[in-house]
Amino acid sequence: MIKAFTILVAGGAGIAIAALLWALRISDGARGAAKKYRERARELEEKLARSDSVFGAHPGVVLVWEEDEILEGSWGNPGVYGSHVALAAVLNFTDDSMSKDPAVRLLEGLGDLEARDGAGRDATLRERLMQLRTEGAPFSLTIIGPNGRFLEADGRTAGGRAVLWVSDSTIKGLEESGARGRLEEARQIIARDPTAFLEMLGKAPFIAWRLSGAGRLQWVNESYLKAVEGVNLDHVLDKQIMLDQDIASQAQTVLTEKEDSRETRYIVIDGERRAMRVLMFPLSGGVAGMAFDVSEEEAAREKLERHQRAHDDTLNHVSDAVAIFGADRKLSFHNKHFEELWDLDPRFLLEKPSHGEFLDRLRESKLLPAQQKYSDWRTKELDYNQGGSKRSIDENMWMLPDGRTLQVTRQKHPLGGILLLFKDITDELSLKANYNALINQQKATLDKLNEAVVVYGGDGGLRLHNSSFEKLWQIDPEKLKNSPEFDEVAEMSAPLFHDKSVWAAIKGRVTNPTPDARQEFRGEMKRADGSIVTFLTQPLPDGATLIAFVDATAARRVESALRDRAEAFQAADRLKTEFVQNVSYQLRSPLTTILGYAEFLESGKQGSLNAQQMEHVTSILSASDHLSRLIENILDLATIEAGRMDLDLKELDLKNLIHESVDMVVVNAADTKVSIKVDCPDSIGNIHADERRIKQVLFNLLTNAVRFTAPGDTIKVKAEKAEGVVRLQVTDTGKGVAYEQQTEAFDAFTSGDNRGAGLGLALVRSFVELHGGWVAMKSKPNKGATVICCLPEVASPKDMPPTLDLANPSVAAQ
Repeated sequence: MIKAFTILVAGGAGIAIAALLWALRISDGARGAAKKYRERARELEEKLARSDSVFGAHPGVVLVWEEDEILEGSWGNPGVYGSHVALAAVLNFTDDSMSKDPAVRLLEGLGDLEARDGAGRDATLRERLMQLRTEGAPFSLTIIGPNGRFLEADGRTAGGRAVLWVSDSTIKGLEESGARGRLEEARQIIARDPTAFLEMLGKAPFIAWRLSGAGRLQWVNESYLKAVEGVNLDHVLDKQIMLDQDIASQAQTVLTEKEDSRETRYIVIDGERRAMRVLMFPLSGGVAGMAFDVSEEEAAREKLERHQRAHDDTLNHVSDAVAIFGADRKLSFHNKHFEELWDLDPRFLLEKPSHGEFLDRLRESKLLPAQQKYSDWRTKELDYNQGGSKRSIDENMWMLPDGRTLQVTRQKHPLGGILLLFKDITDELSLKANYNALINQQKATLDKLNEAVVVYGGDGGLRLHNSSFEKLWQIDPEKLKNSPEFDEVAEMSAPLFHDKSVWAAIKGRVTNPTPDARQEFRGEMKRADGSIVTFLTQPLPDGATLIAFVDATAARRVESALRDRAEAFQAADRLKTEFVQNVSYQLRSPLTTILGYAEFLESGKQGSLNAQQMEHVTSILSASDHLSRLIENILDLATIEAGRMDLDLKELDLKNLIHESVDMVVVNAADTKVSIKVDCPDSIGNIHADERRIKQVLFNLLTNAVRFTAPGDTIKVKAEKAEGVVRLQVTDTGKGVAYEQQTEAFDAFTSGDNRGAGLGLALVRSFVELHGGWVAMKSKPNKGATVICCLPEVASPKDMPPTLDLANPSVAAQ
């Protein structure tokens, strides 16, 4: 109540001063009254100053509410009075993230803590303070704070104001009782043995000394003498040998400030530079000092600092964002990736924000996952820092509004607080999704294949298979769902194929990582159901192995049938060749006799022949010559098919060769009134070929063209050379070759209408191919035909003709 009275006095003094000033303004002429009022004002100001000093001496905090309007849920704007030290002590119960106003922080921190009134009833400061401000109901509460601390809260009204006194009764009680107890205990001990402490301090293993108020040594212990290498106590005191040069200045600071001083510095003792913690404190009549060797502690601290710097440097090179909030919830460390990830202002980070402020800043920047109740989520996040989670490591994912996905790892820090690790896994999740999509796509693709496909990992476990595999080996799909081992799958397939050596060979290609084993492996299985299955193992880049199984039963049957048919064709071709050779040789002998007698009759040695007889003899000679050439062609064709024809290659003048071939045919062409035109440049040069065979090629092409060219038309022979290839082209204006007959025009023993046995063009193709060239035909019905022979400029018997592109509509084989 005295305190309330003091507040009322202070309020009254303020009103009196205002009244005094007003009075002075309206009575300028009343000098005597003004002087009286000024003296009264000074008295009130002095009284107000004394009241403030009384408030400052109060070992607690006083809150005073001046306003009349009371809003529900609001603490209002109370004034704060009392000791600044007491205010700082009480604010330790609060979180600085609640509010910047110390009064609001104090009330928010204490408002809902467990409390009891004088009658022992449970209550809260929030409830009782609202009753005080609305109803004027006084109260006294004992508030149970954290760690067993007790606070006393008293609420009263004074002159229409609500006043709240808050003090830390725990500290007050402990200080009073402890001080009295320690003083009494010390008094009793010293009374029993006044010299014990001096002897004990003299034998102490640490350095101790005493200085006078003037800064002179008055006493040192044995450890001090040893440290300064003093002869005895008198020698050290006479010479005033200080432990180091900073002792005097430190002692002066203690005497001036009347407070303990603690410094750690390096001092040379016994020839070694040692880290010493020097403690000096005021004592009646002077200053006492102690020095403790903390070299090992300092070395450990420096080592710890080096480790911490190395640790921080390592974290700075980590690709993930790292932040450490200490036990006080303040940001104690962050790496550069943390700053880049959240795009935070460096000045904000330099201010060492709290964990709560960091979350609030992210929320303002719209970088936090969407939350229905941000306050509850924030409290949960901060709870990790205060040990709310029993797990040492906690992980979850944050889906940020900007589309990024972060994996957040919270780990309790050994030095207190929490370490936060933010890993951007957006790309990782995208790759994983793409990978799963690719796997599903591959599986869907494999299921469309007729071949049975299975993929095993390097450990022998089944990774992938298609439905054809299940059908081929008649395996229940449910048995393949849990990625069985290779041996298990082989056991499931044993009813159809039980040869374990083959399965072992395939397994070696799957599980053996050596380069020799990681090779393609083929084989064949004859299964119990009579089917034949071929297999192929193919190593994959990721260490897995693909195995493909194909049911080759039908293919083998077709292959066997084709082999039998090919053998039959070969036998037939051999019989045909033997037949042609035998028939040709058998025909040559009587043909020679016929030709000889015909020539004898034509000579007239047996008598002259009349015109009709000469005509018959000429017909016999023409037919015999034609038959001789036909037999010669058959023999050449048989020799070529037997692979026994050799070419006589030499350098030939290509232009002369063409003209000589044309001259051989020109007589017959003149008979039919067909002209032959040669288009061959003089610069065409030579060709390395068989002269006889090239002439046969041109002769056969020209005679064939003459036969199907109408009288009065022209046959064109064209030759050109380009890039080492000689192109010979014979064009007629006959009725041409039907499209369906062009593919067989160059086959032996086939012919079109009125074209004979069809050996001429067959020999053309054979001779050209022997030189390493190829032939083609361009023809349209009733538009004539063009036969093209392409020969290498330098022929070789070993040359193989290239494959003819039958898809080209402009070129087709005759």
